[in-house]
Amino acid sequence: MLISIIVPTLNAAKSLPVMLRQLSDRTDVELLIVDGGSTDGTVEIAQAFTPYVFLSHPGQARQLNTGAQHATGDILLFLPADTFLLPLAMDDFQRRIVGTGAVGGAFDLNIDSGDWLYRWTARISNRYTRFFRSPDSAQGLFVWRQVFNTLGGFPDLPIFSDVAFVRKLRRAGRLAFLRGGLVTSTRRWTAHGLIKTTLVNWLLRLLYRLWISPRVLRQLDDHWLPPVVSVGSTRQSARAAVRSSND
Repeated sequence: MLISIIVPTLNAAKSLPVMLRQLSDRTDVELLIVDGGSTDGTVEIAQAFTPYVFLSHPGQARQLNTGAQHATGDILLFLPADTFLLPLAMDDFQRRIVGTGAVGGAFDLNIDSGDWLYRWTARISNRYTRFFRSPDSAQGLFVWRQVFNTLGGFPDLPIFSDVAFVRKLRRAGRLAFLRGGLVTSTRRWTAHGLIKTTLVNWLLRLLYRLWISPRVLRQLDDHWLPPVVSVGSTRQSARAAVRSSND
């Protein structure tokens, strides 16, 4: 069984090599990188590990859908660039999605930190995810390619395109959740602080469930968690990077 792993990137040169070194030698993996306009050498790094490197306009839905259009695997696994898989995670992942008859699913959130606040944040997030059956792209979404195509892929929204897709996915059938295997960097929480970032994300998710316009939510997210300009990148590319990884 071939698994197509699709990774959206934008200025991910620091985090991407860890994942690529781990996955590039697996014969059961087709590794696709979709870049949204990096200026830090991300594309060149990706090309050293896989021939399947594509360019796209920045934005979560556009990049993920572009990767899915070029994928040939039986299962699509969408991973953020700042994550890595523990040993044997891929084997467990294949057994669960095949053995349980699930149409898709996700890993539990495991943050790469021993701090109790990070562990508490991950625990609460995982309980929320399982209760509402509402994982997001930070958890490594996976889905059968045929199911993904039938559902029409990720809707092109300014924020929460992954959550909108999962709404369709859970109506299509059972979701599987894997407790371990995927580890996420603390990067997305450190720019504005763990507590503030977590509270804003939870509030925006709540407002989205109340059918507040994604365009309004995008504006609120940019106001409360303004993009941080990194060295060697422009403000425009930094803003796109935040949107690509967090929406």
